[in-house]
Amino acid sequence: MSNKPLLVEKKDKILTLVLNRPQKGNALTPEMLIQISETLKQAGIGDTRTVIIRGAGEHAFSSGYDISAIPTNVSEEQRALLDKTSPFDLAMDGIVNFPFPVIAMLNGYAFGGACDLAVACDFRIAVDDIQMGMVPARLGMVYFPEGLQRFIRVIGWQHTKEMFFTARRYKARELKTMGLVDKLVARENLENVTYALAHEIAQNAPLALKGMKQILNLIAADQELDPARQKQANALVQAAINSRDLKEGQAAFLEKRKPNFTGK
Repeated sequence: MSNKPLLVEKKDKILTLVLNRPQKGNALTPEMLIQISETLKQAGIGDTRTVIIRGAGEHAFSSGYDISAIPTNVSEEQRALLDKTSPFDLAMDGIVNFPFPVIAMLNGYAFGGACDLAVACDFRIAVDDIQMGMVPARLGMVYFPEGLQRFIRVIGWQHTKEMFFTARRYKARELKTMGLVDKLVARENLENVTYALAHEIAQNAPLALKGMKQILNLIAADQELDPARQKQANALVQAAINSRDLKEGQAAFLEKRKPNFTGK
């Protein structure tokens, strides 16, 4: 298999994006996220009618954002840039605003940013031994408001609070019950079921698909923060990024030990 971090395959108006870092659990990197954004931007003006995102191999969709790539000591210039956008935001916006449906084929575990990436998709079809979770509280992070909004839209307020406050790992049946995955499928059937759905969608009228996705996104936008509250939320995120607790959370994760948080 190619050593490119993102593999792109196109067949019958279906575009497949493969997160391709199996030796690292398909962990997301800035390079990979930018490539997702750019690939979707190009595909959106072509004849693609459905996108499938999956992980390379049979163990991981993705372990999440590469923990060593999270910035801790940021300059004022970098902070201003992060307030506007980031590689992760670019990829999420590319998925949410892609003109046609996007399917997450969850062929293995998905944690942190990868769990959010799956939530950004329109459908989530998962192998029946899937595990997913959101771990920012375990790392000392305040999660981004846009991401929290995505979870609220998909699984509701209470499930979102539970996921983020506990940083728990959830197994397949729990994920299906809370609505985080749409279908659970035996591993040997996962690809067939996913591509059958993609083909079913791709056969429909392009303008109808495009129009309905845009309208659904407009309806979902009712829960967006106004500019003043968005600024307040971003300040909380930045405070956590510059905290000692985040550095400790990163170190504990990499050293496979329990973190010693101080609240500073």
